[in-house]
Amino acid sequence: MADTGAALAPHIRVAQILLPCPDLAAELAFFTGKLGFKVAMIMPADAPALAVINGHGVTLRLEQQKTRSNQTPLTLRLLCDADALGGARAFTAPGGTRIELVPVQNPITIPDGTNEFVLTRMNADWGVGRAGMQYRDLIPSRLGGRFIASHIRIPNGGPVPDYVHFHKIRFQMIFCKAGWTRLVYEDQGDEFILEAGDCVLQPPEIRHRVLEASAGLEVIEIGCPAVHETFADQAMELPTGRNLRERDFGGQRFVRHIAKDARWSKWPTLKGDGFDSRDLGIADATDGLAGVRVVRAAGAARTAPAAHKAEFFFLFILNGALELESAKLGNHALNEGDCCVLPAGTTFALHTAAGTEFLEVALPADLPLV
Repeated sequence: MADTGAALAPHIRVAQILLPCPDLAAELAFFTGKLGFKVAMIMPADAPALAVINGHGVTLRLEQQKTRSNQTPLTLRLLCDADALGGARAFTAPGGTRIELVPVQNPITIPDGTNEFVLTRMNADWGVGRAGMQYRDLIPSRLGGRFIASHIRIPNGGPVPDYVHFHKIRFQMIFCKAGWTRLVYEDQGDEFILEAGDCVLQPPEIRHRVLEASAGLEVIEIGCPAVHETFADQAMELPTGRNLRERDFGGQRFVRHIAKDARWSKWPTLKGDGFDSRDLGIADATDGLAGVRVVRAAGAARTAPAAHKAEFFFLFILNGALELESAKLGNHALNEGDCCVLPAGTTFALHTAAGTEFLEVALPADLPLV
């Protein structure tokens, strides 16, 4: 048999964690009595020196042997119901194994964040992330860990080596800037194509998978908090065969915004003339937590000077150019691929010529003005 992982994988039947212990009887009593493991095998019967035990998705092989003083003990983490945890959450087995009790469901930690101006220019600084996708960081400071915004692309078309997974997040959306991608979501019907101008809201913990992408796919992904857990779900198959459009996922509903079906109306966020927008439906699906719009200038357009008191106000230039004017922030010309975060409490104005389009993301949905 070849010694490569790919060749070995089909022949592996079970994995065991080896725990050497000086006193098998004491170790066995600890794991079966205190932690609820079950004996799968023990030998020899007259003077046991080895036991295999199963429990909580883990197989342990306990071997009685003298342990070396310089041997580093292993740590076994047991994920438990949070309401059952009390007292000591770490202790040591007779053989030296460290046992840690941790909640199976950790609450999402939302950092307080920072209030700062961020201006990111389009550049070639791309890194490789999950499933071979290329990432460009749009908010390098992450606003103190509260928000992340990424420009993601897949240069070569074809199947995407993704898997069914979900995210533990407060907010997450994906806007398709260029190309297309084929996606499937839990209880949202069959797989579908997300095209340029389309958007999805991924509510907390909805299972999903990226199946295929066109050459040159580009998407903008925004999430809160910046660092969040992504879990694989190896048991769920997608599609599920159900279409539950009103299903609640952590207080939010799934949204699939289709650009070609959208209606345009006057941009309500800032006072001024010449801007229209299409609402992507995220405000309604998140009960006002976040609002997302595509804004365009039908002609020469300008906003009145304004300042907001929201936690997050982000603009990404989809095409054309946008002029930002501010006595405090300075004057900046933003071109396609550029983006900015406008901090609370700072007065600014926007103006542009016909044809410019930009993506607006605000938390909360109704941007409160000073």
